[in-house]
Amino acid sequence: MRLLILFLILSFYMNAQNNNSNLPFFEINSKKNNYTSVNVISRLIEGVGYRYYWASNDLKPNDLKFKPSPTSISTYETLEHIFILSETLKNTLTSKVNVRPSKNTPKSYKEIREGTLDNLKIFNDIILKKSEDDLQKMKIIFSRDGREASFPFWNLLNGQIADMIYHTGQIVSFRRTTENPIQKGVNVFLGKTKSFN
Repeated sequence: MRLLILFLILSFYMNAQNNNSNLPFFEINSKKNNYTSVNVISRLIEGVGYRYYWASNDLKPNDLKFKPSPTSISTYETLEHIFILSETLKNTLTSKVNVRPSKNTPKSYKEIREGTLDNLKIFNDIILKKSEDDLQKMKIIFSRDGREASFPFWNLLNGQIADMIYHTGQIVSFRRTTENPIQKGVNVFLGKTKSFN
């Protein structure tokens, strides 16, 4: 009986790991041979996605609830914020208006994590098809209380993309504090993760 239970637990864990590796940015696989603007932006997004994938992987309830102070936001709320940033990236490339406050944020950790990674994948797939002229014409459009404001694509680089890196680093720090550090073997320089199984 004990062996059966152990087998079931291991099977569940292995299935969860295999399903996890089907999400985008499990590793960085792309080979780019020239430094065009869209290739550089794409590699930046791949780096963001890889860091986020592993920072947000296998968070427990006490990780999600963690706040460094009573007035700060929790890890879960940080994940929600990163999701909204990823929506802005996707919406910019699909010519959609970003309505604020956002009402599209998923309500579970799993959906937020998968949605963020999917948004980054959509952005990455589309950006590789864009030209320099496309980037010049592209606008980030926000709507709040019936008023619209637009900004050039440049602002995504120092705004949403940089912010995603910043907040992903917070999650890494928070989970160290809750004694659930990111998986050993994650190598952000190579974009690969060494397995220790």
